[in-house]
Amino acid sequence: MTAPLGLAALTVLDTPPLQHVDLAERHGFDTIGLRLLPAAPGTTAYPLHEDPAALDTLVRRLADSPIEVFDLEIIRIAEEFDASSYRPLLEAGARLGARAVLVGGDDPDRGRLTDSYAQLAQVCAEYGIVASLEFMPWTAVPDAKAAIEIVSQADGPARSVLVDALHVGRSSTTFDDLAAIPREWLHYAQMCDGSHPVPNDDAELIRQAREERLVPGTGGIDLRGIWATLPVDLPVSIELPNEPLRQAMGDDAWLDRIVSATRKLITSMQAV
Repeated sequence: MTAPLGLAALTVLDTPPLQHVDLAERHGFDTIGLRLLPAAPGTTAYPLHEDPAALDTLVRRLADSPIEVFDLEIIRIAEEFDASSYRPLLEAGARLGARAVLVGGDDPDRGRLTDSYAQLAQVCAEYGIVASLEFMPWTAVPDAKAAIEIVSQADGPARSVLVDALHVGRSSTTFDDLAAIPREWLHYAQMCDGSHPVPNDDAELIRQAREERLVPGTGGIDLRGIWATLPVDLPVSIELPNEPLRQAMGDDAWLDRIVSATRKLITSMQAV
């Protein structure tokens, strides 16, 4: 497998950054993702940008490790958005060597959301980090077409669209839509499978996305079709929270299983 393999923040969200590195080393990952800001109020995050000592400790740990930080989470663009307020997060990311920050679009005003994203992309470019806008069916960026429309209005090297297999399978996104994303806007993709049939309400979509994703090849998403449209060398981040299975198997067996399933799928695609 030539594409780098990442251990996403959400897969082991209860694991602090130092131990996250340990897990990644032990199970053959190349990179990790870190959640510095919560996805929703009161949920787990590790605000290293507010803790210089913890940030220094992690920087030193990474210097002695083959593991690299790939992405940071999560900047949410809502009605009142100030891109400059995220400079501390991006400064911490630059120290960690991060290449991307995950961005969610929540502002229902498409024009204002587009302007806010463009401003964020400009700020991210100053730190050498791309602003990876993730389409999610319950947000103001529900599918790949919407993400392309928004990102196309920004300038500079930080423009980026994040493809999450779960959201492809649960939105109106088609393979043609994925193929329409310019290659230079693709920096990584998130891998998992999902149950079938697809839930028909947002609350259940969100719950499954955050708590009950499935091992590649065990659900109903056409992962082969998705990856056939993506560059073969695109970095892959395994975003696969499933606490019941993880608790039943234990971290080591669980991570070995999801790594094996992901490598099997990607390798089979490369052999075609």
